Amino acid sequence: MEPFTLAATVDRPRAVVYDYLADVANHPEFTDHFLKDWHMTREETYGVGAGGRFEADIPFARFAWGDYTLVEAREDRHLVFAGRSGKFNRIRTVNVFDLRDGPGGTTRVALTVETRPELPTDRLLESLGQKRSLRRSWRKALKRLGMILEDDRQRGRRATIAGGPRKPATDH
Repeated sequence: MEPFTLAATVDRPRAVVYDYLADVANHPEFTDHFLKDWHMTREETYGVGAGGRFEADIPFARFAWGDYTLVEAREDRHLVFAGRSGKFNRIRTVNVFDLRDGPGGTTRVALTVETRPELPTDRLLESLGQKRSLRRSWRKALKRLGMILEDDRQRGRRATIAGGPRKPATDH
């Protein structure tokens, strides 16, 4: 699908928004209305290499599981998440968060979402409503991101690592 870009203004400094988004375990808090049943892909949930797997609630998604991993993080301004979804994980996805300083200590968050379906059947399903649903869901997610960081409301459940808390390593 052709990429689409959405934007929102968050009344928090750019560094705060960046730190929140760079921790993938925070993503279920603002996306749980359409990305459900999150599982982290590694213990360290912050920074490059951190990622999660989830089930997407979008129309015509027979194989709704997907994942994404933070693959690029630059200068408190730019985060790139790459992943896969669909049957046999054949649909590549790229989500890019660009953060810019706004007036009065605010942050302008621009999110670009792109999917690259492999087969004509995947492209057909996207055209039947998946793109519209994704756009609507990500718009709501950006609004919730602002509510969480500004007012600490609309917060969903934060993802955790399966198996409970980890024990510190010892020399024994």
